[in-house]
Amino acid sequence: MRLFLLAFLLVYSGMHLLVWWGVRPLLPPSRRLRLLLLGWAVAMTAAPPLTRLLERTGLGEAAVATAWIGYLWMGFLWLAFALFTALAAWNGLVRLAGLRDPGMSRWFLYGPRPALCILFLVALSGISAFFEARQLRVETVQLAVSSLPPGRSQLRIVQISDLHLGLINHTPLLKEVIAKTKGLQPDLVAVTGDLLDAQPDHLEGLAPLWQEVQPPLGKFAVIGNHEVYAGREHALHFLETAGFRLLIDDMVEVGGIQVAGVPDPAWGSNRGETALLATSAPAKVTLLLKHRPWVDAAAVGRFTLQLSGHAHRGQIFPFTLLTGLAYPLQDGLYRLDRECWLYTSRGTGSWGPPMRLLSPPELTLIELVAATKEQ
Repeated sequence: MRLFLLAFLLVYSGMHLLVWWGVRPLLPPSRRLRLLLLGWAVAMTAAPPLTRLLERTGLGEAAVATAWIGYLWMGFLWLAFALFTALAAWNGLVRLAGLRDPGMSRWFLYGPRPALCILFLVALSGISAFFEARQLRVETVQLAVSSLPPGRSQLRIVQISDLHLGLINHTPLLKEVIAKTKGLQPDLVAVTGDLLDAQPDHLEGLAPLWQEVQPPLGKFAVIGNHEVYAGREHALHFLETAGFRLLIDDMVEVGGIQVAGVPDPAWGSNRGETALLATSAPAKVTLLLKHRPWVDAAAVGRFTLQLSGHAHRGQIFPFTLLTGLAYPLQDGLYRLDRECWLYTSRGTGSWGPPMRLLSPPELTLIELVAATKEQ
């Protein structure tokens, strides 16, 4: 944890330094102003770990205030960092080209005008990202399968992922999610990790709200990495109180289908889906709940549909490009075999900054329908 904290502080400080380089042409030569901005940068760099410290010491109101300020700043800073990085890369290329052609120097961009243009784009995209994070979409996916239980022509599954209930995502978001879930009339609800992201004091009253959702085949959940960060016993108690059947390297049969789940590697006891699915019945629909959108090639063909989340599709563009390197299957439906798919949710909530850019939050309705001979 200490190593992670040190790495975070170094990277986040470096982001602040690059943004400082970009906005420096706009600043007057005032020592007092520069010291003030330095103090703000130090405070904002410390804000995320300070939020966790305040939360764990019981200072709830201070933790919420620090989270809103610090994480909003993080979102705007990321956008500024991305644009100023692009500017620095452009200027680096111009410098290299100038070694052969001195006339290329006229394409060098630095000064008040480029900085103002970038800050305008940051403000515009940041405000847009704030509102986009509050536009919960219902994504509908229909798959034709030949192994539905006898007498059933359709199976409706609602997937919820990466809700991150806690200091910022709280009762209003959860009530919207529950209302929309009930309106979709699912046969089964699947939560693919990171449902919560806070200590017990900041989740008070949320678990009972889930009792409003009672699908015929039940509610199932797997552990994400943030359940581990929030505390194992606390996460297990919350999910149990909310009425979820928690699947930790476990597989159950309900209504003629199989539901299997593995915990996130952060849990530390994941034996893998290949071993878990070794005894699955291939003639039955098998759902595999797995937080991270990694596919075990040896397990392909042993499940019908893997449901995952975690990557948020980057949450704030262009971070999408970085998460895509670690999770190439980070958004939407992927066919793995004839009747074997992966669906990766963009996430229902947001982590850190309450912002999303070109990656709106989603509630996913998956309809499994009986395949015809032509299909």
